[in-house]
Amino acid sequence: MDVSNRAFNFCAGPAALPEAVLQRAQAEMLDWHGKGLSVMEMSHRSDDYTALAQKAEQDLRDLLSIPSNYKVLFLQGGASQQFAEIPLNLLPEGGVADYIDTGIWSRKAIDEARRYGTINVAASAKPLDYLDLPVQAEWKLSDQAAYVHYASNETIGGLEFQWVPQVDAPLVVDMSSNILSRPINVADYGMIYAGAQKNIGPSGLVVVIIREDLLGNARASCPTMLNYKVAADNGSMYNTPATYSWYLSGLVFEWLKEQGGVTAMEQRNRAKKDKLYAFIDGSDFYSNPIAPAARSWMNVPFRLADERLDSAFLAGADARGLLNLKGHRSVGGMRASIYNALGMNAIDALVAYMAEFEKEHA
Repeated sequence: MDVSNRAFNFCAGPAALPEAVLQRAQAEMLDWHGKGLSVMEMSHRSDDYTALAQKAEQDLRDLLSIPSNYKVLFLQGGASQQFAEIPLNLLPEGGVADYIDTGIWSRKAIDEARRYGTINVAASAKPLDYLDLPVQAEWKLSDQAAYVHYASNETIGGLEFQWVPQVDAPLVVDMSSNILSRPINVADYGMIYAGAQKNIGPSGLVVVIIREDLLGNARASCPTMLNYKVAADNGSMYNTPATYSWYLSGLVFEWLKEQGGVTAMEQRNRAKKDKLYAFIDGSDFYSNPIAPAARSWMNVPFRLADERLDSAFLAGADARGLLNLKGHRSVGGMRASIYNALGMNAIDALVAYMAEFEKEHA
């Protein structure tokens, strides 16, 4: 297949997928492994699909070195459904959970969790205008918190933890936009969750990695479909799962292993973000307001010196195949999401265009 007309997709999600994965999915679309049918038509109870699903889980376990006392769940509803699912499973009646506010997605998690119990906002980046992270020495953690929740990377604001909070309660983290971008120590966390449509695969799936001792504590009012233990006991197949999204995610995991795993991704992603931030910082025409130590590796917001040029910048970018650079409507400006599937050639093309635009309009 000729992919010479493929654009560089800087969308925050659903995001770019590796071309090799898309090509393989295309080749297998009508006839998966000589079976005469598509994965989309395959019974999730069949031996073939069960093997496919199990391989996807094992590849993810290999990539992240997931300990054996953690369950890996492939669920539906996206990361946003987890905002309710987490307190229903982990926050007992009358208990308290600590949350860290660092941006829009962590605030959404806080607002939803408050429907189910007492939520202590132990720290907030609001006094810092969401441009830096609150230092942990200033956090006001509860003595008996059921868990501590935070978002390791704020996709919209471009604020990312470069460190793991040290807390006594189980640490629950939303890693939707930076999972698999570099190595992590899964044992640092009680639970990790991530919407698929950024670094894992297509939308329609959320991956949950949860320590086994946190299972079986759901409230009596927790719907069966939202109970982590039910999902774990049924291999994420209590009902029909998002079979095609699971399959495509498995192809992404295979691709990541072929690239050298998350260690190789770390080197690649570090070089990508360093080049883009260096260009922005070296320009008087573009700016990034985030404190350097808290800048996201995956989502790079930037502004033009004159916002009246925003439309012209975006039109020129689209004409050059640099797509989806418009910032989120809540913050404006520009945003380049540079997930695993985008290579250095995408960064080179973006920087070249930014330099050209600056020369014409500065």
